[in-house]
Amino acid sequence: MSSSTNDKTQRISVSLPVQLTAELDRMVVDGGYRNRSQAMAQMIRNTLLDHYEQSGSRVMAGTITLIYNEAQADLKTRLVNIQRHHIDSVISCLNVLLEKNYSLEVLLVQGPVDTLNKIVKEIRACKGVENCKLVLSSALMPPIHEKTGVHND
Repeated sequence: MSSSTNDKTQRISVSLPVQLTAELDRMVVDGGYRNRSQAMAQMIRNTLLDHYEQSGSRVMAGTITLIYNEAQADLKTRLVNIQRHHIDSVISCLNVLLEKNYSLEVLLVQGPVDTLNKIVKEIRACKGVENCKLVLSSALMPPIHEKTGVHND
């Protein structure tokens, strides 16, 4: 589902009510799209992502963004333990200090959607987490290490 300039395109025809077409044209201008086709393609990609988020076994990449209160006892330890427990899905972590003992943390994740949703539920269950959201992408990260031919000499 990833797009590149080398992807082949296929022309389709869509019939829309006049009012909806006018709203689409406003969205094209307001959204900075080149044309209706680009806007429609983006809407379809977004809808497919929403659909795939419901598919438990599909592997996807994305981010988990959370805001939490560092003053909450043992919260940072619990969050690290969740990440370690899911180390095969949590690729990287960025932490930014906010005002009043709050932190913003972004986890780069990749794995089956049901696993990523499980991580979010575990994080949300921690007392002191104010907000936690998963955003997914259809594009995947390439494998960092191949299982065959890897030597630790």
